[in-house]
Order: sequence, then structure tokens, then C-alpha cells
Amino acid sequence: MIKEFIPVTEGISALIEPSLAKWKALEEEVFYSRRNSQHRTIKQIIGHMIDSASNNTHRFIHMQYRQSPVEYPNYATQGNNDRWIAIQNYQDEEWNMLLNIWKYANLHIIHVIKNIDPEKLEATWIAGPDAAVSLKEMVVDFLPHFKLHLAEIDELIHRDPEPMHR
Repeated sequence: MIKEFIPVTEGISALIEPSLAKWKALEEEVFYSRRNSQHRTIKQIIGHMIDSASNNTHRFIHMQYRQSPVEYPNYATQGNNDRWIAIQNYQDEEWNMLLNIWKYANLHIIHVIKNIDPEKLEATWIAGPDAAVSLKEMVVDFLPHFKLHLAEIDELIHRDPEPMHR
């Protein structure tokens, strides 16, 4: 395994079970109704994290066998990540199923990261006009992105419930 990726894989791994334990204890009102500044519920944020793990897994793989720079759709631009959330209807996904998908998508990306070919680290992905990202940068940036969304969820968990309007 690539030495620079150890903090990434260990960081993701260390956060999975504590997050699941916290989320499994939530009341439905918390994960179903509270919304962040992007108007996403906890269920939708977790769904977005599943999409992120899935899309990054595919990018990591494509970048190891396709000619660089790799052209692969950027699901996160132009509001597409919100389309992914809506089309998959994470809001109505069964809670424990959603948590299991999240867990195993992230365990799998850890496995993929551990098996990246060191000779492919400088392969680039065209992230948009005038934006290219190396495989190494993409892997290193995954953990901060992961933590950002966990922090969003924590903020929603600890937010006071909205007052009922009558």
C-alpha cells in the first residue's frame, strides 16, 4: 500500500463504526426531517456520501488503466449530485439499508485505495474546464470530503428541532 494513503484508509475506517452507532440511535425526525443549508436531510447527505464513494471508486479504477488525462463524467457539477440524490430517492430508502450501503461502499473504497498501482499516481482526471486532478490528489482529498459531510450530519443531529408552526 502507498504510504501517503495510510492516513486516508485508516481515517475512513476509524470513522465508520462510530458514525453508524450514532446514526442508528437517531430518532426518525432527526434523520428524516432536519435539513442543512443545501436543503438536504441526513438521509440525503448519507446518500450523497454513497454516491461519492461509488463515483470515486470508478474514477480510481479508470485512472489506472485508461490513457491520462481521463475523461469521466463529473457527477458533482451543475447540480448533478442533487439529481443523483433525487433520482435514487435516498429520502425514502429504508434507514438500515441506507446505513449498510454507506458502510460497505466506504469499506470497498478503502480496499480499492489499498490496491492502487503506485505507477499510476500521476494519472489525471479532467474534472472540468481548466481543472485536472491527479489520482494521488483525488485519494488524499477523499478523507477531508468524507469528514466534511460527517460534520454536516453532526451539526444536524445537534441542532435544536424546528419549532412547530400552528
